[in-house]
Amino acid sequence: MVIIQNTFAQSSFNKFLKPSDTLNKKRQNTVFVSEAVLASGTLIGLNQLWYADYPRSSFHFINDNSEWMQMDKVGHLYSSYHIGRLGAEMLNWSGTSKKKQLIYGAGLGFVFLTAVEVMDGYSSEWGASMGDVTANATGTALYVSQELIWKEQRITPKFSFHTTQYSNYRPDVLGSTFTEQILKDYNGQTYWFSANLHSFSKGSKIPKWLNLALGYGAEGMITGNGEQNALISSPKTEKYRQFYLSFDADLTKIETKSHFLKTIFKIFNTVKIPAPTIEYSAQRGFKFSAMYF
Repeated sequence: MVIIQNTFAQSSFNKFLKPSDTLNKKRQNTVFVSEAVLASGTLIGLNQLWYADYPRSSFHFINDNSEWMQMDKVGHLYSSYHIGRLGAEMLNWSGTSKKKQLIYGAGLGFVFLTAVEVMDGYSSEWGASMGDVTANATGTALYVSQELIWKEQRITPKFSFHTTQYSNYRPDVLGSTFTEQILKDYNGQTYWFSANLHSFSKGSKIPKWLNLALGYGAEGMITGNGEQNALISSPKTEKYRQFYLSFDADLTKIETKSHFLKTIFKIFNTVKIPAPTIEYSAQRGFKFSAMYF
């Protein structure tokens, strides 16, 4: 009896996760309400936890395009892409038309992150950044353009992270805990553009899940700009860019009838898997890592 009940529960859950073949207005309304509540709650939380401790100012822009060797800008592209992808896939789950998925779903990342940018613009500590807005738009465009041209996502932005020594020198800026460092320590972040090889060669025998990934990172950053050597407690470091070439896997290409597993694969497909990697930087030349993350 227990086995039968568990099987029925799994079947019902799998049916719930399966995208609707036609428009399901109840699901669509649930998606719109959920997105509105989640986005509003997140913005309110940010306002209380992040902006409330700093004085307000009139709306203003700043030019931070030279900071952090543009790692923050690539991060905006990555975030905008995946928030938009999530928005589109949620509307697909409700049976909404492809056109509306791209307009109302894929645009979610750009709208949400631009709202955050407006909040930055009214804070005296920061300011709105046109570089950030451009990166947000680029992430949205990357998702939408692939759907329009190929009707699938052949190139997926991904993320990986490893701890570095630099957070020890400025834990207030680069993070004092592992969770904070993932978000703040740009030295340990790597952003990837992971391309599915089979999608570009449909008739080949290349495994459908096999990807080739190009990565970008940077190290030696203790502050955003070049004033870091003025910090007495910090060592003199040289900032440099890193470029990577590695294999990866597109988890969404793994065949399964389970919509639960498909959902899990989509979630983890935002992160690059550890794999042998070739690294290049102008300062240090080529370097091979048997397993880079």
